[in-house]
Amino acid sequence: MSVRTATASAAVAALLGGCALLPAAQAQAAGAKDGPVVFAHRGASAYAPENTLAAVDAADRLGIDWVENDVQLTKDGVLVVVHDTTLGRTTDAEQVFPSRAPWAVKDFTAAEIAKLDAGSWFGAAYAGARVPTLTQYLHRVERNRQKLLLEIKSPETYPGIEKETLRILREEGWLDRGHVKHRLIVQSFGAESVKAVHDRRPDVVTGFLGTPAVADLPSYAAFTDQINPSYTTIGADYVAAVQKLKGPHGKPLQVNTWTVNDAANAAKVAGFGVDGIITNNPDIVRDATR
Repeated sequence: MSVRTATASAAVAALLGGCALLPAAQAQAAGAKDGPVVFAHRGASAYAPENTLAAVDAADRLGIDWVENDVQLTKDGVLVVVHDTTLGRTTDAEQVFPSRAPWAVKDFTAAEIAKLDAGSWFGAAYAGARVPTLTQYLHRVERNRQKLLLEIKSPETYPGIEKETLRILREEGWLDRGHVKHRLIVQSFGAESVKAVHDRRPDVVTGFLGTPAVADLPSYAAFTDQINPSYTTIGADYVAAVQKLKGPHGKPLQVNTWTVNDAANAAKVAGFGVDGIITNNPDIVRDATR
């Protein structure tokens, strides 16, 4: 789980297409030496419209290996990459479908969502950007040789979304040994959703989004490899309490905190000993923690 370094040897390796991809545990160990792993939140969402292919590419141009995204299910059962459970904030759904309030993702087909402009709200340069399907998103991440922190969004709204997510990941080659060990984490705010992924694919690295009480951490360690809390809810003592426990793969639990967008807070949470930082501004966080 390492961000590309700025060393000459890494640059040469990248040009040759031969950058080594470390297993998650080894990469986190590397992160402890070089600074926390940096995850581009919804892609590099400070620089391109969130959860679009343009945001994936923006992260790639910044040299960021890990991108985070959100998946939900359409009315006809297609996984699409979008954060909000409604479409109004990041698309023109209200203009294209004025009678369809509240414009919930679950009430639209994939074909209808594909018609929407998901870029103009961010800037004219991104007019016409689309809400990608998970399949399209995976293709872009693969093309860029990046890695994926995938959030199952609002699982209580979408019964069976875990099974469908794993099906698409499998079909696209993301559940082979190389991807599972080196390039994939699945997380959710829903503990039952994380459990469902772990039960179906115990080899997949999972993360729980939230800040469980220290007394409850051992129960989470039975099914998740990471505790991923808001940075406003943690301190060094909490991070240490998490990392003292071992997860289902027999390795210390990791802490990836969100959403840190400025240098001062990035340095602060790095001082807490977090393993990773999820951010809209991955370049700023990287530079502040190296």
